[in-house]
Amino acid sequence: MRRVVITGLGAITPLGNTVEEYWSNLVKGVSGAGPITRFDASRFKTRFACEVKNFNPEDYFDRKEVRKYDPYAHFGLVCADQAVVHSGLDLEKVNKDRVGVIWSSGIGGLDTFYQEVSGFAKGDGTPRFNPFFIPKMIADIAAGHISIKYGFRGPNFAIVSACASSANALVDAMLYIRNDMADVFVAGGSEAAINPAGIGGFNAMHALSTRNDDPTTASRPFDKDRDGFVMGEGAGALIFEELEHAKARGATIYAEVAGGGVSADAYHMTAPHPEGLGAMLSMGNALKDAGMTIYDIDHINTHGTSTPVGDIVEPKAIFGLFGEQAYNININSTKSMTGHLLGAAGAIEAIASVMAVRNNIVPPTINHFTDDPELDPKLNFTFHKAQERIVNVALSNTFGFGGHNATLIVKKY
Repeated sequence: MRRVVITGLGAITPLGNTVEEYWSNLVKGVSGAGPITRFDASRFKTRFACEVKNFNPEDYFDRKEVRKYDPYAHFGLVCADQAVVHSGLDLEKVNKDRVGVIWSSGIGGLDTFYQEVSGFAKGDGTPRFNPFFIPKMIADIAAGHISIKYGFRGPNFAIVSACASSANALVDAMLYIRNDMADVFVAGGSEAAINPAGIGGFNAMHALSTRNDDPTTASRPFDKDRDGFVMGEGAGALIFEELEHAKARGATIYAEVAGGGVSADAYHMTAPHPEGLGAMLSMGNALKDAGMTIYDIDHINTHGTSTPVGDIVEPKAIFGLFGEQAYNININSTKSMTGHLLGAAGAIEAIASVMAVRNNIVPPTINHFTDDPELDPKLNFTFHKAQERIVNVALSNTFGFGGHNATLIVKKY
């Protein structure tokens, strides 16, 4: 089997717009939450989010390009470029027929859709739409833009599986390389849903925290008093590369992609299976694919969104699969700091897992105040502070509305 390694990383997150800044703030336990600045949220139930900060698209694109791309594509293009540069790929020498792009988003150009439709609704009924409305909005366009920018002619598409989207992109990139359908992939995802439609829609579902008096402590995974997730935005990119291809060009290898697993809950539109059967199956499939056992995993980056139901089910699934071995694993939720990046969550959490393996540090789960009696107190949720330990293998879980589950396992190379 062709082995797959990670040779480049890129991150645009609420904790920083480089991988180094993102990782540093994760380890420090910094919250990315604050009052919403994108629009006047004073009449909304939730008036805060984890926004990307100090990001001006005009620093990266000319004004015509800025108007042609939705914010989710701005994040995606800049983030992908970070990863390509970080990888050291020689764009003059690499066989571009063998370089693919799988770039995902759970929603795509929601901001564009909102702006265009609300503009029409406020008008006199005359259909005046931006000619770029449709290509700005569709969820696959960022993948297309990335391939066009570099001339990458390999497999190119977007996977849409709600919040599991970019995790599914990573699993597929691994499989394509293993099966000799490409040598290199730019894989990941981006999301930009902090706008009236995004906040209003998730508020209507009662999915978001409404802790407006203290946004920085609102994302409380595994805490008894959690009341919903905090919306995040941004992008994560990883360069997946066939091992011999990477070695031949002298690339720096940050970790190896050991395996991936996917599954479906087949249960409910938005709620996870109450026994965690889909999550357990996804993790079990990833272990089988990696040729590993439950004793090989040192760290699990959970989906851990800070929702009342989800935060009960995932630990139940972990214990169901790992048994008492789960007590020896550092479990965490980086969403306590980044918020929930929806379709981009899997990518930035995979990056956190790679950095944990590379640096032997597990970032904390912050904002823990009250133990939940429904959670096993013997599980190590890495509350409050980062913990140093040998992390040879890390597992990252991502789950999405519709019952989509994806798990990626990375290990030291």
